[in-house]
Amino acid sequence: MPQQKTETVKEFDFTRRDFERVRALIHQRAGISLADSKQEMVYSRLARRLRATSIQSFATYLDDLEAGRMDREWESFTNALTTNLTSFFREAHHFPLLLDHLTAVRKKDTRPLTIWCSAASTGEEPYSIAMTACEAFNTLTPPVQIVATDIDTNVLTTASNGVYPMERLDKTSPERLRRFFLKGKGAHEGMARVRPELRNLVTFKQLNLLADGWPLEGQFDAIFCRNVMIYFDKPTQRKILSRFVPLMKPHALLFAGHSENFLYVSDALRLRGKTVYELDGRSA
Repeated sequence: MPQQKTETVKEFDFTRRDFERVRALIHQRAGISLADSKQEMVYSRLARRLRATSIQSFATYLDDLEAGRMDREWESFTNALTTNLTSFFREAHHFPLLLDHLTAVRKKDTRPLTIWCSAASTGEEPYSIAMTACEAFNTLTPPVQIVATDIDTNVLTTASNGVYPMERLDKTSPERLRRFFLKGKGAHEGMARVRPELRNLVTFKQLNLLADGWPLEGQFDAIFCRNVMIYFDKPTQRKILSRFVPLMKPHALLFAGHSENFLYVSDALRLRGKTVYELDGRSA
């Protein structure tokens, strides 16, 4: 006889209305647009928050959030629904271009170069930027300052510590491993820590791209906003890009993710290379 499929009984009731409430709250809070296909993901991630807060239903959890009875929980709610897929030198074609850009700008301007990594996640991207800066100037103390931000405070803690399992570095060249990392020994075997000199190039900050004010100063020589816009709807993308433009120096580059196209969102930018943009002077 054919076996009958049995449905898995969920620990918590999670209705379509609950899911729509979550979608509305995370969009309002972080600008993230959750697709219909994300309902199971949302259940899985937020069920952990119900257990952590000893709340027995999604409806009560969301009621308490909206009523302001769990102000501290907003951070955990946002962290739970934030996707943090990253790796060292992800989308590798960007980094030779960044290296050439840094050396070219330095020839014209002796001030320290500044870079903003707007989705730092667990740190692989800002540290890849820092390594590129070191290679551009052939020193562990290049004239470069990197601001790395993320909405998720948990991943920023990991990034700030700068300690990674060796398997996260399996695609990193032996030369870069020797130059930029310290391998763990004894109880820390199998782990690697970024060198202090590299860590000193990066300042980590919590930042919500939807917040009215960003804790940033001055303009940047380069901005990395890769694989972030895909989670936002077009009006939100347009709003964020309009705020990037004044933060870009006239020669600045804006690096996007492989599946993102900013030309359909902003007329202030023009394509410089593969998913790399610069200011379009014609729109000034």
